[in-house]
Amino acid sequence: MGALEEHTAIVTGGGAGIGEAICRQLAAQGARVAVLDRRLDTAQAVAKDVGGIALECDVADSAAVDAAVAAACDQLDGITDLINNAGMGMNKPLHRYRDGEWALVMAVNLTGTFNCMRAAIPRMLESGGGSIVNNASLNGLRPLSGEAPYSAAKAAVINLTMTAAVEYAPTIRVNCVSPGLIATPLTSLVTSNPSWLAAAESGTPLQRVGSADEVASVVAFLCSEAASYITGQNFVIDGGASLPNAQAETLIKTIMSSL
Repeated sequence: MGALEEHTAIVTGGGAGIGEAICRQLAAQGARVAVLDRRLDTAQAVAKDVGGIALECDVADSAAVDAAVAAACDQLDGITDLINNAGMGMNKPLHRYRDGEWALVMAVNLTGTFNCMRAAIPRMLESGGGSIVNNASLNGLRPLSGEAPYSAAKAAVINLTMTAAVEYAPTIRVNCVSPGLIATPLTSLVTSNPSWLAAAESGTPLQRVGSADEVASVVAFLCSEAASYITGQNFVIDGGASLPNAQAETLIKTIMSSL
C-alpha cells in the first residue's frame, strides 16, 4: 500500500508543471486526485493518466472555486488534502504595473489560495481533518526585482499558511512549500538560455535547478502521516540558492539587461 491510500486530494493548477508532478506523485502513492486547472484539456490529460477526475476552475473566481470543490468532493467522496498550486506572475518595474495587472497577480496567487481554503476547510472539518499545502515561493522570502506583486502575494501566502495552521489545529495541518528555480514550462525562458541557466546554477550550492518531481515529493510527504507533527511550516526547496543573498538578484538583473 502507498503512503496516501484512502487519501482524496484536490490540486489546483494541476494541468502542467509542478501541479502536474504533484498529481502524479500523490496518485502514485495511492491518493485519488481531482485535477483543477483553468485549461480543462490539460487537466483532463493529467487526470486520465493518474486515474483521477478533471475540473475546469479559475481560482480567482470564488464562485467557480466553490462549485469545483463541491464537485470534487462529491465525486471523490470527500477531501483529505488540498494543494493550492495555481499561480502566475509578470515581470516589470513596480511603477509600470497597471491596476489590472497588479489585481490579477494578487487575485490568482493570494486570493485564489484563500478562495480554495475557504471552500475546502468546512468539508475537511466535517470529514475529520486532513492536510493543506500551499505553494508559496522563494520570492516570498527573497523578493526579486520586477516581481513586486508576485513577491508580495507569496509572502502573504506564507503568513496565511501560518495563520490557518493555528486556527485549524489539531484537525487540519497547514504547511507551504517555497520552490526556488524549478525546471517547468513556465521557467523555460531561463532554463533554455545557456548563459542565464549558467548564472542560476553557479549561484546555487547544489549547482543545478530543481525538478518539479522534487517539489512534489515534499508535498506528498506533507500530506502523509509521516508529517503528522508538522504544521505551520514553510519548506524552502531551492538547492540552497537562498543562502548566498545575491544569487537570485544577479540572475534576474542578467535577464532584464538582455531583454
